[in-house]
Amino acid sequence: MIKALIYLIIILVGLVVSPYLSWFNGYIYIAMGDYELETSLIFALLAAILFYAVLVLLEWCVVWTLNLLLSSRFLPEKWRRKAARKHTLLGALALAEEDWPMAEKAMAKGAEKGEIPALNLLAAARAAQHQNDPEARDNYLVEAAKEPLAAKAVTTTRIRYLLQQGELIQARTQLDALNPTSKSKLPLLRLAVELYRAQQDWAAMKLLLPTIAKRNVLSNDECTQLNLQTNHALLTTAASNSEQELEKAWHWLSRSERKQANYIALYAEGIARYGRQTESVKLLMKQLKHEAYPEILDALTRVITPADLDARKQLFDLEKRYVDNADYQACIATIYDQSKEFRASKQWWEKVCHQAPSKQHWIALAEAQEHLGEQNSALQSYRKAAIF
Repeated sequence: MIKALIYLIIILVGLVVSPYLSWFNGYIYIAMGDYELETSLIFALLAAILFYAVLVLLEWCVVWTLNLLLSSRFLPEKWRRKAARKHTLLGALALAEEDWPMAEKAMAKGAEKGEIPALNLLAAARAAQHQNDPEARDNYLVEAAKEPLAAKAVTTTRIRYLLQQGELIQARTQLDALNPTSKSKLPLLRLAVELYRAQQDWAAMKLLLPTIAKRNVLSNDECTQLNLQTNHALLTTAASNSEQELEKAWHWLSRSERKQANYIALYAEGIARYGRQTESVKLLMKQLKHEAYPEILDALTRVITPADLDARKQLFDLEKRYVDNADYQACIATIYDQSKEFRASKQWWEKVCHQAPSKQHWIALAEAQEHLGEQNSALQSYRKAAIF
């Protein structure tokens, strides 16, 4: 339009100026076969400009007519796309309101002619999941997976929904297909942690732990707790399976982890189960000479038997060093209980209850008093235990 307006202005200017140029006697003569054309130069220039302007106007009219015909031909398609956008908006609003039936219906309709149908289908699958309709959910996910760029997102979504339903085997199959690595996205790594924990697959969790720490999938405290839980479960499970499995799990720990008291206690209890009693006691006593770790003392009560006189003597010899340590006192009292030396155990349980009273300690004291026939004292101890 602007171009046509410029041409029109030029023509008008030419018409206005032409009378003033009448003195200019330029002359043009054109001969083509039997045809001859004679005119002045000014008229020829104005005619050429006018012809070009008419040509441009004709071109604009042709283009406008063609666009009108084509847009009229595909007008229903535009209506469908407009309706798809409307359904998508209604579906998004329904999702925000957690109106799941409305959200599923609107998103499914919006996917038919939507600009990004995969997003609509994923949203519809989410709504179907909230309505406990796995068949519809899976159908939406299958359709969404036809978009190549959405394939991994669809698989991750399917894993999450299967995990929520408790379908752990199917979820694991999908997860293994994606093969979580250090290059995987954080949502997939979080799903892997959740699934491995649900399946209690601590071996797979152990392999993933370096990636979890490196990618900051969990907070530092959560990562430390997960590492502790994984190593504890590996040692416990291996100890109940075989001695070879226990050794494998023990050497799977890092060098610094093999120096931690809680893991040493689990390992020592495990090897004691397979006839390595002397080695187990030696390992525990070595740690106890450094510090009275509660885990080491607790393990000693389950490893040492009344027949282990040397181990008992070594433990009793530490009395002066740990005389005020409640965990040590409870360990000695338990050792005396095992050998049915209840008078000695009562004295130690009294020390424990004085220094670190708890329900468990008061009950242990009451049981020792019962074995000695001190019924009134035992009753008082039981009453104190009931307070906790």
